This record gives sequence, C-alpha cells and structure tokens, in this order.
Amino acid sequence: MSRVAKNPIVVPAGVEVTLAAGKISVKGPKGSLTQVLNSDVSIERQGDALLCKATNDSQQANAQSGTIRALVANMVVGVNQGFERKLTLVGVGYRAQAAGDALNLTLGFSHPVVHKMPAGVKVATPTQTEIVLTGSDKQQVGQVAAEIRAYRQPEPYKGKGVRYADEVVILKETKKK
Repeated sequence: MSRVAKNPIVVPAGVEVTLAAGKISVKGPKGSLTQVLNSDVSIERQGDALLCKATNDSQQANAQSGTIRALVANMVVGVNQGFERKLTLVGVGYRAQAAGDALNLTLGFSHPVVHKMPAGVKVATPTQTEIVLTGSDKQQVGQVAAEIRAYRQPEPYKGKGVRYADEVVILKETKKK
C-alpha cells in the first residue's frame, strides 16, 4: 500500500462527503467539488475519516491509491478553507487591476492584456503590483496562476516579469567587456 494512502483523511465538521459508484463529492462552506475515482481504488468511511485502499496488489493500483488520497484531501481542505496563490509584478510600469471576473494587466506590451477568470476562481489586487487568486479547487487556482505568469515570465538579467510571491529568480551576470 502507498505510504501516502495509509494516512486517513480527517473530515472536519461542516463538510459533507458523498460516496457514489465511481465518484466522490465533497460539499462545504466554500463550495462543492466532485472527483471521478479510478476502478483500482476504493474509499471507505470510518467515522469522521476516509481511507483510500487499492483494490488489488498491482503497482498501478498502489500508485493510484496515493494519488486519489491526495486529491480527496485537497478537496476537503478546499471546500473548508480554500486555496490562495499570490503573484507579484516586477518591472517599471507593470500594473494589474481586478475588474469583476477579469484581470487587466499592463506588462509592457503595446496592448493591455485581459485575462478572464474561470468560474470558481476569484481575483483581488491589494496593490497595483500584487495579484491574489483564491478558490476551492487547488488545481484550478494553480493553473490560472500559471497562465497569468506565462504572459511575461521573469527574465534572467533584470528579473522583470510576473512571478509567484515565494519564487526566487536567480539573476545572471551581464557580459563584461
């Protein structure tokens, strides 16, 4: 059995878990999420905890049990607390402004960049150079952050661009004469 899958998932109060044939649904104060289960993995409920077990002894079933356990644990945390991803803009004249379900970016191009937010992800801009993405689905929040970062990745000489708040950009030394 996978080491990750051995750990039970504790379901906090206020979170509903529904197990159906080949599907799990998690509902909480921040929303609801569903996940299709692999046929190699079964989920059992024991009190206020969930256990993921491989249905057979194959290596793939073992790996899938750990993967499903991690996905379900992220679903439980997401509908209870939510996930947040912060981005910062580094560069002269680089600005961001949240406008409803869209993010307006000025990144040194000849035109402004408008990124439309998908359902389930909210955007906020506390300052002109900070972007905060929040949502209940960890994968979706991370994907939107990666798409925004891809508009202008940090360049290696001055470090200008869109970067994650915890990202460290190692700057290259310029060419000497």
